[in-house]
Amino acid sequence: MPMSNRQSPVQMVRLLNDVFSTFDALAERHGLEKIKTIGDAYMAVGGLPHPRPGHTEAIADMALDMLATIPRFRRADGTALQLRVGLHVGPVVAGVMGTKKFSYDLWGDTVNVASRMESHGLPGHVQVSQAVYERLMGDFTFEARGLVPIKGMEPTPTYLLCGRR
Repeated sequence: MPMSNRQSPVQMVRLLNDVFSTFDALAERHGLEKIKTIGDAYMAVGGLPHPRPGHTEAIADMALDMLATIPRFRRADGTALQLRVGLHVGPVVAGVMGTKKFSYDLWGDTVNVASRMESHGLPGHVQVSQAVYERLMGDFTFEARGLVPIKGMEPTPTYLLCGRR
């Protein structure tokens, strides 16, 4: 049952604000850029708007920190929140569009694959693409999920990020 069916809109917004404020602090600590929130989804990027070394490692560290902090948040009925995180790495187009309500955003296949990593992931885990796995396998530990059917893609090899080595 969706979170919005179990609590009032005011309670839900307060809880999401607390969670997202915590994630904002994590993004700042890791030198990452929050792009936006979409409902109960939080989108962040590494290496933008300014390229920086180690941005893939930083986003993986933030993802692990997100999983570590989420247990302290509870719904109004006392039940724990569940979190899925998806990571992918690759080229994007970034910028601001329009003339009203400016918003820095990202576009491209990389964004879509990251979104699919999240939506096809497992609650309580960080699911990553083959490209992320290949970049981080020397410094992080992973569990292979095998081929996962991903909407709009061929079955894709994915991995669960477990921690730092």
